[in-house]
Amino acid sequence: MKTAISCFGFFLAAAAHAVEPAAASPDLPPNDMVARILQAAPTVQEAGSLVRVEEANRTRLEAGHYEWNVRLTGQRRRVEAPDAPVGRFYEQGAAIERTIRLPGKAELDAELGAKGVESAEWAHGDARHEASRGLLKAWFAWLRESASAQQWTSQVGLLEQNAKQLVRRGQLGDAARVESVLAEAAFAQAEAQLAQARVRERTAAEELRRRYPGLPLPTGVKLSVPEAVGEGEAEWVAAILEHNHELGLARSEAQRAQVAASRSSRDQLPDPTLGMHVMRERGGEEHIFGVSLTIPLAGKARRAGADAALAQAAAASSREAAALQKVTTEAATLYYTAQSARASWESSRLAAERLTQAADMTARAYQLGEGNLSDLLTTRRLANEAQLAARLAQLEALELRYRLLLDAHRLWVFDTH
Repeated sequence: MKTAISCFGFFLAAAAHAVEPAAASPDLPPNDMVARILQAAPTVQEAGSLVRVEEANRTRLEAGHYEWNVRLTGQRRRVEAPDAPVGRFYEQGAAIERTIRLPGKAELDAELGAKGVESAEWAHGDARHEASRGLLKAWFAWLRESASAQQWTSQVGLLEQNAKQLVRRGQLGDAARVESVLAEAAFAQAEAQLAQARVRERTAAEELRRRYPGLPLPTGVKLSVPEAVGEGEAEWVAAILEHNHELGLARSEAQRAQVAASRSSRDQLPDPTLGMHVMRERGGEEHIFGVSLTIPLAGKARRAGADAALAQAAAASSREAAALQKVTTEAATLYYTAQSARASWESSRLAAERLTQAADMTARAYQLGEGNLSDLLTTRRLANEAQLAARLAQLEALELRYRLLLDAHRLWVFDTH
């Protein structure tokens, strides 16, 4: 399984370089501002702290958890022998000892510590990437609500103008009362929609301000024309997998579990404890110097621990395979969704243009005394709905393309992984 994953990853990494780098992003906040905001995000700060935790853990593993032990003893000896006076002696002793790691274990401990730091760095990158995704999503949510408010503002202006014209015509006896009522009703409905759109816009803006302090919200954002995704599925999937943090973390954890299994297997042979001691006995009449060697006898617990570590390694390898499958599926889905979103926007834009033309033609005909107000209001409503749908489709296409670039590390690249 690991060989297949490695080979597939090599192919994807080679193909990723075929994808063109990202162009400018006029619909997004400035890159330097985004970098500062993402760096200050609490989740990114937490992940950075965990990297320092693993760096300290690596130092601990390299040093080993065995320490020097000093043992001091004091005793009183009393000797009673027939036909001899009772002898009383004060005796002292000292010993120093330490457990020694057997050959090969220190190297595995150092490798285990290095893998821990690597996993933490991947997690740090993943936290930054998820924060980037959240910022992109919240930014486009605000853009959608802002576009909706702008569209309804334009619609309210048109309907207000119609209503005022009908009021004047009614005063001159040139319009039926029912037409004025219909125009005022349409105007009131549009105002209600505008009020709701502005509430949603303020809510989205407040979320951006709260979650990403210091992020400027410009007024009157002019949207760019969505560009074609370009390239093929294989190239984009490869580009996304090349630096994918979730997959990198899963792969690093699998390698870490393999090292931990090897280390646990080595522990089935216990480490000995070597010591030296000196004694002063019989009140200084005798001096003793000695060396001791303590060897634990391995039991079932060590064997069970090694078996558990092997099972953990197998589980981590399966998680790596699952992560590869998940990320590959999501990348392909994102590619096809982004590709179809642009085609959907083009159709929506064409429909909006045609319906707007129809509404303008109906308005001119009504001014010339042809047609009726109901037809005019209907075409205005349909044109407004089409224009709003086209703007939202445009934002959808832009967001999906930026998300594709972000996941492929062609946008907001502020980390090394």
